[in-house]
Amino acid sequence: MDKRIKELIDLTKVKFGLEQYHLQSYSFSRYVNIFNETVYSFGMEWFPNLVTEEEDDGSNPEGTAVIEVNLNTGKFESVIFVMGKTYAKGGVTFANHNKKDIIKWLEHETGLTYGKQFQLHQEEEGEMLFKECFEGIAVSPSGFIEVKVNPEGKLTSFSVSGQFPSKEKVKEETYTLSFNKIDHLAKEQLKLVEFPLYEKNKLFPVYAVEEIYVKNDQTSTIPFEFIVDANSYLKIDKTIHWDKPINKPFERKEISWIEDVSAEQAFSCEPSPVSFPITKVEQEKCDLAVKDFLRQEYPKDSGNWILKTLHRDKGYIHAILRANKQDNRVFKRKLVIMIEAKSLRVVNYMDNKPMLEVFDQFQAPDNATITKEEAYEKLKELFELKPYYVYDFKQKQYVLCGKLDSSYGVIASNGEVIALDDL
Repeated sequence: MDKRIKELIDLTKVKFGLEQYHLQSYSFSRYVNIFNETVYSFGMEWFPNLVTEEEDDGSNPEGTAVIEVNLNTGKFESVIFVMGKTYAKGGVTFANHNKKDIIKWLEHETGLTYGKQFQLHQEEEGEMLFKECFEGIAVSPSGFIEVKVNPEGKLTSFSVSGQFPSKEKVKEETYTLSFNKIDHLAKEQLKLVEFPLYEKNKLFPVYAVEEIYVKNDQTSTIPFEFIVDANSYLKIDKTIHWDKPINKPFERKEISWIEDVSAEQAFSCEPSPVSFPITKVEQEKCDLAVKDFLRQEYPKDSGNWILKTLHRDKGYIHAILRANKQDNRVFKRKLVIMIEAKSLRVVNYMDNKPMLEVFDQFQAPDNATITKEEAYEKLKELFELKPYYVYDFKQKQYVLCGKLDSSYGVIASNGEVIALDDL
């Protein structure tokens, strides 16, 4: 066994009190973060000594310790005892569930400072959820830290996800935004959308706010969707047209979602292929592959699809397409086409049409009788504008913004103000 692997295993066994456990398996994995850095993890599955094999359905037995170490930082990122059952002796324990002790342990484990880089978000009996922040201001995309302990105070779950930026990655400013300065944007973000109400099997026309980040200098905005999807996505925005279909059925190939990662790749922090930009040649071949696929599987849809983006994902290039004509429903038609990175041929795809067809059985929405201006007047006191440090992929740093949003909407057929969570 590689000496570096043995050191990690021995450290884990002592740290989490796994004397009554045996190491069942281990593996390496990697992902690319929003900074386009390749992050490697070493994962272990520890079975209680009384157990020697998986459950019949392939799942881990109760009490299994599933643990991950970030090899870039050397810090533990995830510790989960299956079904909340632990046989650990000693290990990590918090007497009387003391909150201060838990926060102190988290600071030591993560290297982060409470109140400056993470803060308490939710708390229940035996559970604490923390959200990422910078100097107490929320961050987007957000990270989380979760801790669970059993009635005896023993750790049963710990996980950390997110970037938790250092000062070097943040453009610090004094927050100056107010709603009065951006009310014109607020009205623009009010959209008429059809929300499904499952209990009544009916669609409701609702004026709701499409959330957006407004930069502190008021010069520009960052769409919420861009924050979610921007990492390594190559923007295309091209409508696909063709003259002739291809009269040959498309054959799906099985997709491998698991990537084989070696110890040498992990310990040398070899850059993942996902971090490499899509070249011009690859883009052109992907465009052609997408068109040929549509000519086969959607032969009558010329001009109906827009190729929005391309991005890499574990041996594949994913093409994301949106329907050219969308209705006002809250869920939009979307197509994801998987292209093998080596051959640049389409091997599989996902279409959300079956999910959307559920709403075809719903009662049609009533006609809107309320105008956008009237809805805005009802909602403007219910808008929220909260400071956020948002990662700007162009500037490659976090910039101060205001998140414009509202938890309420106006039913367009009768003018009733309603909490969106009730829909």
